[in-house]
Amino acid sequence: MTIKLVVGRFTLNIISAYAPQVGLDEEVKMCFWEDLDEVVVSISSIEKLFIGEDFNGHIGSISRGYDEVHGGFGFGDRNGGGVSLLDFAKAFGLVIVNSSFPKKEEHLVTFYSSMAATQIDYFLLRKDDKGLCKDCKIISSENLTTQRKLFVMDLEIRRKKK
Repeated sequence: MTIKLVVGRFTLNIISAYAPQVGLDEEVKMCFWEDLDEVVVSISSIEKLFIGEDFNGHIGSISRGYDEVHGGFGFGDRNGGGVSLLDFAKAFGLVIVNSSFPKKEEHLVTFYSSMAATQIDYFLLRKDDKGLCKDCKIISSENLTTQRKLFVMDLEIRRKKK
């Protein structure tokens, strides 16, 4: 889903999506990434772009090989889905902003099950807009479902002074 908002002189494009789960066919995953590519390409480079979604991938706790898109803070180990996300961010000049803030584990983990605690939800912005994000965190006291925590991003958008 894509939402376009005009706030003052800014046009904000907000994309929310849900990536295919790990066990699904590679063709389904490829279609997801191709569709997301098309949406991102269709947004003007002068407009603000915010992507928040469940990518069903793990970018891991270190940035190795992806320093320009991974801020060096994350949770767990990288997997194939995380590599796809990192490659996507790199290709479109995006940064995974919630990897830019050091956090305690309870403010990183977005999904809990009886088998694991994982970080699979991420916010992406264009690199030039990274400074708009003042913080990303999990509100551990708020559950969206029994397994999901509320994930928020604090933004500060100001007009340039004349």
